Amino acid sequence: MKIFIKLFILTGLTFVFNSCQSQPIRLTPNEFEEAISKPNVQLIDIRTPEEFSRGHIKNAKNIDFYSANFQDQMSKLDKTQPLYIYCASGNRSGQALKQLSNLSFNEFGDLQGGIKVWNQAQKRIVN
Repeated sequence: MKIFIKLFILTGLTFVFNSCQSQPIRLTPNEFEEAISKPNVQLIDIRTPEEFSRGHIKNAKNIDFYSANFQDQMSKLDKTQPLYIYCASGNRSGQALKQLSNLSFNEFGDLQGGIKVWNQAQKRIVN
């Protein structure tokens, strides 16, 4: 009986722990704009440096998804501050969200459709 109780408690604690972990969110351009306008947000453009130089969202930092140390650079970001990422079309950022799920960020998400959709929604970029 004691073993059953211990297993029951352990299972419950595992459920609570997993349900408390933040899940990534995919945001529309309007939702993304609102999210990145809040204080202490980490905004990361995960396109290549060449793509970034052609224009990016104001206050974005560039961390290239294709770089060998992408995961290492992302792991050095503040886990307690909201993290929002974007790429060209949403493909890379979708892949990156899966990787970031293991890094225990409290709040993180990406821009659905990437900067292409952002531009179509007539949002501003910095050249």
